[in-house]
Amino acid sequence: MILAVDVGNSNTTVGLFDQTGKLSFRSTLETSQSKTRDQCAIDLFGVFRLYGAEIREVTGAILSSVVPPLTAVFADTITRMTGKAPLVVGPGIKTGLNIKAEIHDQLGSDIVASSVAAMAGYQSPIVMIDMGTATSLSLIQGSVYEGCIIMPGLTLALRAMSERAAALPPISIESPAQVDLLGRTTEEAMRSGVLYGHASMVDGMVDRIEARIGQPVTVVATGGNAPRILCYCRHEIQYDADLVMKGLYLLYQKNTRKAKKA
Repeated sequence: MILAVDVGNSNTTVGLFDQTGKLSFRSTLETSQSKTRDQCAIDLFGVFRLYGAEIREVTGAILSSVVPPLTAVFADTITRMTGKAPLVVGPGIKTGLNIKAEIHDQLGSDIVASSVAAMAGYQSPIVMIDMGTATSLSLIQGSVYEGCIIMPGLTLALRAMSERAAALPPISIESPAQVDLLGRTTEEAMRSGVLYGHASMVDGMVDRIEARIGQPVTVVATGGNAPRILCYCRHEIQYDADLVMKGLYLLYQKNTRKAKKA
């Protein structure tokens, strides 16, 4: 069984794949940069117990992290718990992507994993959207990663607005099924602006990408904020909650197969 861990700025996702490559479970934990190795181990043990899985059956692991202080912490924890040093997504790992970037290691490992999964599962050209702490849009044509657009994420923008404008209160985006475009209270107006505004931003960027390349694109989205936004978007956008996990599994298979043949 293959353990996949993705450490993001807000959340850490843990997934376990069985021998057939099926995702047995996916669990989301809060990311805290102050966590010790023992605390990370307790979290992982708790996840395995919650889903009735046995950590001793893990035969390999892969780790993606965009939080440098936690990369070594999780790598050491996984090694101690499974007896297997995880493959860490970073420079030197084989992805199958031709990344058009000045410095390849500046591209987030979560975006790399999502792009690999999108390339394998969807028709090119693809706009891959990741809606987490930041919202990113990546263009993939064939096996070429053309570039990326990064914008403030939904909750980040909302928090900044509340913290910087004294008259605007903190609000929740956990709202009714549909939000009226024209709010009649401050909270309703803020919620409309954040949700419809973010959806319009995504739609507008997809329009600009299609205009730039001169053809329509397949749009796939992942990330915790995606379900809140996609219902307000005008483009047809497919939601794939497991895109990062799928990409990590593909990266593990690609790199371990190469190693075994060597």
